[in-house]
This record gives sequence, C-alpha cells and structure tokens, in this order.
Amino acid sequence: MKTEVYGDPTVHPQPESYWGNVNSFGPRACYDEGKRVAEALCYAYREQHNVDIRIARIFNTYGPRMRASDGRVVASFITSALAGEDLTINGDGTATRSFQYVTDCTHGLYSLMQSDYSKGPVNIGNDGEVTIQELAENVIGLVSRMTGRPPVSVAYLPALVDDPTVRRPDITLAKEVLRWAPVVQMEEGFRRTIEWHINEG
Repeated sequence: MKTEVYGDPTVHPQPESYWGNVNSFGPRACYDEGKRVAEALCYAYREQHNVDIRIARIFNTYGPRMRASDGRVVASFITSALAGEDLTINGDGTATRSFQYVTDCTHGLYSLMQSDYSKGPVNIGNDGEVTIQELAENVIGLVSRMTGRPPVSVAYLPALVDDPTVRRPDITLAKEVLRWAPVVQMEEGFRRTIEWHINEG
C-alpha cells in the first residue's frame, strides 16, 4: 500500500495507529481512498478466510530506473535539471516529504515478508524529512556539480488541492519488529540516481 492512507496528516510524524485525514470528495480522493480500501480488503480477507497477510505503508521511494515521465517529484526534478530546464514546484516549497532509496525499501519489504508480524500495517520509509524546496536545491546542486553545467532555477506553480503539507513516517514499529531501518543517505541515493539518468540519457 502507500502512505496516501494518511492523507494530509494532522499527526506528525505518522505512526501506523493514525487513521489519517483524507478528503473523500476531492481531486485526490480516488488515489487516497484506493489505498485505504485495499488495506480494508486485506483485513477483511484475513478475517473471513484466516489468511496470513502483510501490509506495508511505503513512503516516497526513488532510485535508478525511475521513468522520467512517471510524475514522481525526484524523477521530475532530475530530468528537468539534466535538460537544463527550471524545476517546477507546486506551492511555496515548504511542504515536506521523506525519501527512501530503493534498496532500503526492498530490504524493508523483504524483512516484513519474512517476519511473523501480521497484526497490522508497518511503515517502510526513511524518517528523514526535507522540504520540497530543499529537495529541489539538492538536486540542482548535485546535477550542476556532476555535469559541470550551470545550475537551473526553480519556478513556482499554484499548490495542488488536498496535497499533503507534511509527510514523515514513524518507523519505530519497523525497527522493533523487523530490526529494519534505512541506511542510504539522501545525497548518496540522489547521486546514484542522477548518475543512472546521465548514463541512460
């Protein structure tokens, strides 16, 4: 599943026990509620058929092989910077996200699937938190240093309706029951991802 179950959270950071703050009648409603109903269906199937299940709440994941056109902010920023285009931010850049490198995510998922923990969802994410403005500045700086090109700028667009203002996982449960925590630092993960895009470009 995904962290859209938390919506635009009023609890920060978000533990698995938080029920979320989702607008069920808005432009993001299907995306958010789709994740929530998937969890509900897994729970109902477990209760009705006594089936062992695992539910991971995956926070923003990035890394090599991300498609440039997939709409995720890391891929969008990297491809724009490499093309010499301004990075576009919806809103003023103060919204926060937590980004985890793909290998951390896969290790977390593997640990969950191999565990005997099935009481409920487990957050799989990096508990470091950055603003979208900081993300843009990091990507711009890394791309400029790695390519020798002058840094691009940032352009601002109107904020999206119901777009979460904060997002950071409480990964206490994952640390306790999975003995898992992310290990790849953001700058190193971005460097690897940018390098892949440069080589593929």
